[in-house]
Amino acid sequence: FFATDSFTGRVLYTFTTENVVEVLTNPAYLLTVVRTVAVAVGVTALCVVLAVPLAAYIALVAGPRARPVLVALVVTPLWASYLVKGYAWRVLLSPGGPLGGFSPGYGWVAVVLTLTYLWLPYMVLPIYAGIDGMRGSYVDAAADLGARPWTAFRTVMVPLLGPAVAAGSVFTFSLSLGDYITVQLVGGTNQMLGNIVYSNFSTDLPFAAAVALLPLLVMAAYLLTIRRTGALERL
Repeated sequence: FFATDSFTGRVLYTFTTENVVEVLTNPAYLLTVVRTVAVAVGVTALCVVLAVPLAAYIALVAGPRARPVLVALVVTPLWASYLVKGYAWRVLLSPGGPLGGFSPGYGWVAVVLTLTYLWLPYMVLPIYAGIDGMRGSYVDAAADLGARPWTAFRTVMVPLLGPAVAAGSVFTFSLSLGDYITVQLVGGTNQMLGNIVYSNFSTDLPFAAAVALLPLLVMAAYLLTIRRTGALERL
């Protein structure tokens, strides 16, 4: 809610709503919100598709000795540098990279794939914890009632995994919503809200702060939506 001196670039501590009005009414910024939310939703959905079978295998199929090893392997990528993983995917997805003609190139598909790889462990762990917590009670009860393993998983466990999935989505959705480095590495000429904040941070801090209100509003609405699932109690 401050202004910026157009000549010196210094922040003028006088109250104004111009930046907020510009951000909330300019179609270009609103379209960027839609694109950013779409990427965050796509990453979250893809993480769920990959995490559920992986977490189910670790919790239900793997033996007691293999289970902690598999969990450690899921967590291990988080120990590597964010930039190292980002540049690795930049090389992998480049037109002349290892994938050759199968590479989607740089763009939104590359952004979704890279972010999915980066945030997948945050989805696997809560889903694994949710399945592991049901393994000795609900699954056995379903088996006693004659349900086959797949039927028990589909009709009993999947409906009960909603809070676990929602808990994991808090991480995947919010981290994707605020990301700006991955888009710079593999997004080509595309931009997300984080890129606009980053590009204006050093030249027009009040405007960058106004843009940062948009992901905050989106995330607040998202948290209020999933609050009823009980997911926030699992974080």
